[in-house]
Amino acid sequence: MKKAAIAASLILLSSACAAAPSSSGSAAPASAPTAHAKLVAGDGAARGEVVVTQATDGLHVLVRAQGLTPGMHAVHIHTTGSCTPPDFTSAGGHWNPTGHKHGKDNPAGMHMGDMPNMLAGTDGSGEMEYVVAGGTISGGPTPLLDADGAAIVIHAQADDNKSDPAGNAGGRVACGVLSAG
Repeated sequence: MKKAAIAASLILLSSACAAAPSSSGSAAPASAPTAHAKLVAGDGAARGEVVVTQATDGLHVLVRAQGLTPGMHAVHIHTTGSCTPPDFTSAGGHWNPTGHKHGKDNPAGMHMGDMPNMLAGTDGSGEMEYVVAGGTISGGPTPLLDADGAAIVIHAQADDNKSDPAGNAGGRVACGVLSAG
């Protein structure tokens, strides 16, 4: 009888552990949908990578960049999965499936593609993590990877977080097309 009780306790404990969120605080299960991008400069030089993971609270975006000028840079999700050099205008405007204005400080904002500025250190590298609330990789009312895809763009300057449509962030210095998987 004791062995059966111990076995039942172990089953309950392992079930509880499997259902508990990871210690990293992420709400994403191991099999969560993901998208990836390799960032490149206008001359084709590598500028880093992006990983987007779908979780219950939205899209977890991790940007790791290199080769940037030191200082603040705007980072946005753009509406079209195209990064034609040298200026990357093929990526279109900011991802905005909800039809809002630009910027977290805009009373009528914000685009779903608006993210915080990223600081590049003296070595030109920077990292940023952000959660896009309510976003999904595919499906639902706000899919990131719709028929024309999406891209991550790093701009030359910081986003002022209020000017519509793009935050006066300057030229596009790096771009990466997001793809599922």
